[in-house]
Amino acid sequence: MKNIVDPRIREDFDINSAWKAVELAMTCVADTPSRRPTMNKVVMELKDCLVAERARKGTEQENGSQEQISKNRGETELVLDGGFCIPRTNSYGHNFRDYDVESERQQGVENFYRVNHINQTVDFVKKMRGEYEKLDKIEMSIWDCCELLNEVIDESDPDLDEPQIEHLLQTAEAIRKDYPDQDWLHLTALIHDLGKVLLHPSFGELPQWAVVGDTFPVGCAFDQSIVHSKYFVQNPDYNNPTYNTKYGIYSENCGLDNVMMSWGHDDYMHLVAKENGTTLPSAGLFIIRYHSFYALHKSEAYKHLMSEEDVENLKWLQIFNKYDLYSKSKVRVDVEKVKPYYESLIHKYFPAKLRW
Repeated sequence: MKNIVDPRIREDFDINSAWKAVELAMTCVADTPSRRPTMNKVVMELKDCLVAERARKGTEQENGSQEQISKNRGETELVLDGGFCIPRTNSYGHNFRDYDVESERQQGVENFYRVNHINQTVDFVKKMRGEYEKLDKIEMSIWDCCELLNEVIDESDPDLDEPQIEHLLQTAEAIRKDYPDQDWLHLTALIHDLGKVLLHPSFGELPQWAVVGDTFPVGCAFDQSIVHSKYFVQNPDYNNPTYNTKYGIYSENCGLDNVMMSWGHDDYMHLVAKENGTTLPSAGLFIIRYHSFYALHKSEAYKHLMSEEDVENLKWLQIFNKYDLYSKSKVRVDVEKVKPYYESLIHKYFPAKLRW
């Protein structure tokens, strides 16, 4: 019997109720019909298991067993495990972030990363930062920028082909449902991808490889956990002894603020928010700059460059990532219905007009 119970069941459920459910399932497929339970018995037995499980989880919550994280500078608290349910597959019927599956978008996504990994160099990042830190492209509000994204499709994303404003609102609304009191996190979710306006003609219409996709540090060795890392061998920095060691131009625990990331929408939106005087907490800014840094928050690469503050903020990013990744769907959000709420948050944390 012990070998029958999946280890995942042991982690998520009380072992006694899990065994009871397994035993019931075994009797349902018994060779002798007379040994099989009636449907009424099956329903009642499973109901007992469910009641027991709910009672157990209710007790755990009352005892404060759910992990909580104190936000940097003591401004708020957030329960680590919300009620958001992770779907099994994306809108194409495949696993999320599966870059090897033969899908209708896979070939284009892989080619995107080939070009990205060849061209994202230290020199390129310095050039882009120098150009866009001027914030001289346009002045507009956060919501105007959200609407500008209606025309943008992220070609690096194997999970979604909807307009970006749909993803922003899906993510924000999913977090809002689970954490209703954490308004800064709702707004962070709404704006985290606004840097993708770099794809728009008003911002120079940069190529996709210079705006979207997973991000990674430049100026040190490229980690093997990065998606399609095989293409880095064609990057000019790959064989440069100044840049191809573990630390490269950085030092241990120097802090991610001091690390150059591959250029894209994360770094740009972080720059826009910071230079326009946002009052979002440091955790919000951390999420904006590193939400595409999957080598860190999924594979735990580059942790040797993190400061103590980075370590704390990473916990918030890992919470956010569940919603950023798995809330993508074909279900539309009623934009006009939720717009007043998010406009109130924008007014709270940002000026009316921002320099972009």
